[in-house]
Amino acid sequence: VQLQASGGGLVQAGGSLRLSCAGSGRAFNNYGMGWFRQTPGKERDFVASISWNGGSIYSADSVKGRFTISRDNTKNTVYLQMNSLKPEDTAVYFCAAESRPYTSTLLRRGIVGVWGQGTKVTVSS
Repeated sequence: VQLQASGGGLVQAGGSLRLSCAGSGRAFNNYGMGWFRQTPGKERDFVASISWNGGSIYSADSVKGRFTISRDNTKNTVYLQMNSLKPEDTAVYFCAAESRPYTSTLLRRGIVGVWGQGTKVTVSS
C-alpha cells in the first residue's frame, strides 16, 4: 500500500483541522492505520491508531478528548480530526500502515510497515 497524507496547515490555537491519508495499491482494509507526529530534533511520536475494521482505537494521552481517528474503507482513507488545537500540537504529521497481527500494539510501539509522507500542522498562539 502507498499512503498520501493531506490536510495540514496553519491554524490558531483552539481551532480544528482534519488530516486525511489516502491509501492505494494493496487492499487497504488489510491494514491497521496510525498517525504519528514529529518535531525537529525529536523522535516520531505515536498519536493514534485504528484497527482494520475500526473496532480498536487507541490515542496518546496528550491528544485524548481532542483528536479522533477514523477510517472509511470504501474510500481507502483514514482521518485524524483534531480539535482544540494547542501550539504544542505543532508538528509534521505522518500516517502509517501495518498489516502484521496485533497491529494496534505494533503501531503504538512505533513498529510500522509503511509510512506516508508528512503533512505539516502549525498552531499559532
